[in-house]
Amino acid sequence: MGRKVYLNGKFIDRNKAKISIFDHGLLYGDGVFEGIRSYNRLVFKLREHIDRLYKSADAIELKIPMAKRILIKAVRDTLKRNKLDNAYIRLVVTRGPGDLGLDPRKCKTGVIIFIITDKIALYPRKFYERGLHIVSARIRKNYKGAINPNIKSLNYLNNILAKIDGIKKASHEAIMLTYDDYVAECTSDNIFIVKGGTLLTPPRDITLKGITQGAVINIARKKKLRFKEKNMRLSEIYKADECFLTGTAAEIVPVIKVDGHVIGTGKPGPVTRFLLAEFHKLTKIDGVRY
Repeated sequence: MGRKVYLNGKFIDRNKAKISIFDHGLLYGDGVFEGIRSYNRLVFKLREHIDRLYKSADAIELKIPMAKRILIKAVRDTLKRNKLDNAYIRLVVTRGPGDLGLDPRKCKTGVIIFIITDKIALYPRKFYERGLHIVSARIRKNYKGAINPNIKSLNYLNNILAKIDGIKKASHEAIMLTYDDYVAECTSDNIFIVKGGTLLTPPRDITLKGITQGAVINIARKKKLRFKEKNMRLSEIYKADECFLTGTAAEIVPVIKVDGHVIGTGKPGPVTRFLLAEFHKLTKIDGVRY
């Protein structure tokens, strides 16, 4: 039996699941989503992901016709149906089918909600042990006055173009800068550096507020590590003592070279290794069981 996907309250074989070609999620990227991880039948920070999903939906005036607790149950049921102990979960809400115009009022049949559960490995294991080489992208991050970066929408073209730029430079990830040349985030991950014993990340109003990013910040505060949000230029990344990326799929992955500049000693640093160990502890206790 193949894996099942949740689609508007029903479980359907993944190869038979269908949505309309007139869905505004497909036509215009009009929808929101979350990427979530489960570890040994614990959905890591599921409630935080659901809260962020609803905030994104509210920001684009998309009404999710389901209580949060029901959607949490749907995620758990999808994982149980597919007998997955460790999984990646993609939860998507689209505006639903409408006409060929932009007007969301034309989407009269209601939103589409689907949940896909599968396995994911964003980076090979060697990068967690030895570190990652990344580059900066020429593509700038969308101006926050035009698109709120904390809306996790289905329109990821800005990130995809930056990803393509990174691929052309033979890199697995690329740093995106703001229109005024400050470091924002990577195409799929948030970025941190360590400098002089202080953990730094770009201001969270110019990036997507990452769930893993937030977990790392909380760990740092609980462990009395110095931390602050700071506008940073690329030159500050080059001169960092340590650098690492965070994301649901990536978890915490060390970076040892940026645009050819060696970071610190050229090896994953002690703060990065400490935070990764503490993060792995957190994935065993913080979430929703199924």
